[in-house]
Amino acid sequence: MTEPVVFAVIPAHNEAATIEAVAAAARAQVDRVLVVDDGSADDTATLAATHAEVLRLEPNRGKAGALWAGMQQAVAEGADAVVTLDGDGQHDAKEIPALIAAWREQPRHLILGARLKERESTPPLRLFGNRVADFWIGWASAQPLRDSQSGFRLYPADLLRQMRIPHGRGRSFVFESEALIAAERHGFPARLVPVRCIYPEDRRPSHFRPAADTLRIIFMVAGHLLRRGMRPLGLWRSLRRPEVAPTVENS
Repeated sequence: MTEPVVFAVIPAHNEAATIEAVAAAARAQVDRVLVVDDGSADDTATLAATHAEVLRLEPNRGKAGALWAGMQQAVAEGADAVVTLDGDGQHDAKEIPALIAAWREQPRHLILGARLKERESTPPLRLFGNRVADFWIGWASAQPLRDSQSGFRLYPADLLRQMRIPHGRGRSFVFESEALIAAERHGFPARLVPVRCIYPEDRRPSHFRPAADTLRIIFMVAGHLLRRGMRPLGLWRSLRRPEVAPTVENS
């Protein structure tokens, strides 16, 4: 049987401080790495090119647009699955094999790298926000979720060929939340893989804008719920225990 082809797609905007190491770490775990340089004004593209292919976007499209462009290119070039991770070093690429293993066991699932290991390192306000998001997105997608805001995921190519959700610049931090809802609707529920929380002290400030982006997520979720009559069965399903893949220790 032919081995599946796995791409890593890494959206990056002004990530010169970390992108070379992130791309190199990902390259050790997958067949191909595609860094989507989203209109960076620094050396992100040059540094990424030492370990990855680079898709240059100009002007900046936001995280949603960068992810979408990278995913579509990966599928067009033969990817069977796409692993996404951020360019700032907050995800441990050595955990990619655990996501791939969970997908190979259940190929019609979106694999979510949930930051459940060492979770005590998560800033309390961020942890509270994540739990609130988990409740509402879980309700809208009729499934129990943990760490729905994690960008460390594996998307099967079959899902990406079907999924059509808005990805304009204003959707940067809505896209990944809505992807969980859309995936469930297409028959690809989330399967959780516990991964580490990494919050390096010298990490750049997040591009997430708490007020504006949280409101966008709320409006998106509310729209889905209202269009489906508030989906009471979805609320009941979301309160079950989530499906968590067995933990695989890093080598």
